[in-house]
Amino acid sequence: MSILTFPNLLRKKPSNQGEGHRRSIKVGIPKFLNIWGTAPFWTGFFESLGMKVIFSSDTSEEQYRTYGKGRITMDSCYPVKALAGHMGELLHKDINILFVPMIYSLPSFLKGHVMDTLCCTRVMMAPENIKAGFLKERDEFKERGIKYVSPFVPFAEPELMPKYLYESLKDAVPDLTYKEVLKAVEEGFRALEEFEKSMRSKSLEIMRWCVKNNRPAILVLARPYHMDPGIGHEIDAEFQLYGFPVLWYNYLPVDDWLLNWLGISLDISDVWVSSYSSNTNEIIWGAKFASRFPWITGVIRLSSYECGMDQPTFTPVQKIVESSGTLFFKFGELDETKPAGSVKIRVETIVYYLNRYSEEIIKRKLSRLGQIPKGLLEPPSQSA
Repeated sequence: MSILTFPNLLRKKPSNQGEGHRRSIKVGIPKFLNIWGTAPFWTGFFESLGMKVIFSSDTSEEQYRTYGKGRITMDSCYPVKALAGHMGELLHKDINILFVPMIYSLPSFLKGHVMDTLCCTRVMMAPENIKAGFLKERDEFKERGIKYVSPFVPFAEPELMPKYLYESLKDAVPDLTYKEVLKAVEEGFRALEEFEKSMRSKSLEIMRWCVKNNRPAILVLARPYHMDPGIGHEIDAEFQLYGFPVLWYNYLPVDDWLLNWLGISLDISDVWVSSYSSNTNEIIWGAKFASRFPWITGVIRLSSYECGMDQPTFTPVQKIVESSGTLFFKFGELDETKPAGSVKIRVETIVYYLNRYSEEIIKRKLSRLGQIPKGLLEPPSQSA
């Protein structure tokens, strides 16, 4: 679940509409990498300034071949390479600004419980890497009259963001004021908070359904950009076709009453000491959640080819999940080509094991916990 899969939420306007004459300014944002986890912020931010946001389409081989071929200046994982296709596509759209943020750190529900929430360095530097491919023969941004803006973005230090965003945008939007940017950052974080709250509420709704019907669910442990059909190859959707609800770790509910019942907190220091990487931290925490929640009987781990950040986590995550008897499966080495046949065979095999062992897993995990809390049995009253 991501705001990029709910286009109606992208059209929600914050209260501050910015200067009216800016409605003609169109900001193109590549739908790549960590935009999948921060898109609500950017839509809220630019709508507050009175500008229109245009996202690129989902990643696809056709997009990469058409717009990204020959743009790669250094070898990297496919999710980074795919940015070339997104940027090239947007250069062929009616936009005034191409906005490609270099996200240094991410907003995280684990902030305060971990050392830091940093991004992968390759991901952060992807805009500079791919930008060079559009400048090596000629300046394609200048040719098309598009202003390229790529600010340094430390989400973990929100007090610094107005400065960086203002400095990067002031030349592209000459009448922009720092005060406007300060307000727009507030609107962006408000939009992000509202979206994440709605997604956690939806996850809790799914979990209540599982409890009520005693049905198993699957938890996906992956990076947010694996929600992109061209990166994650819609493997999660394959399981939904067999009737299994699918949850994503980054939108699990974190209510105190639920975590207390499961006997976990937001602290991961007992299983992961080097807690600097945001996605890694949350994946580790998601594994702990899955190992405790009875109706999550299977965990699916997704990882892209050459992902050095993911490599150290495979064994710890598997041990955490399997220590409780929960089933664990991994789809690694994901690249631009979707191996449809092998994915189908693996999904069918996993479904067999889920059908065979889920009832036993639910009973075993329930036996370790106390009485099921009321919050899992029914939604709170409207007056609460």
